[in-house]
Amino acid sequence: MPTYDFENTKTGKVTTEMMSIAELDEFKKKNPHMRQLISKVNIVSGVVGVGKLKNDDGWREMQSRIAEAHPQSNFADQFGKKSIKEVKTKQVLEKHRKRQEQQKRGK
Repeated sequence: MPTYDFENTKTGKVTTEMMSIAELDEFKKKNPHMRQLISKVNIVSGVVGVGKLKNDDGWREMQSRIAEAHPQSNFADQFGKKSIKEVKTKQVLEKHRKRQEQQKRGK
């Protein structure tokens, strides 16, 4: 349930109350001397950094399955599980591919 901050206009005392939105409306009607204070919104999520969200394990598992189903895709390069052997093999193949392209341009 959300929390709300209120200031008593008679005493100046600030209190925090936990209630639902429906209860909030009723509280305001019963307590006209209480003024609701605007405060920051408390959002709880898996935020890692600015602009990046932390994915839960279920989503990561789904990404892994998609990557396994399409091993030659860019998605697999980014999210797939790879052994060290697979990574090194791919690096060697890429190195030789670039070398062959350079040789074709040189002729």
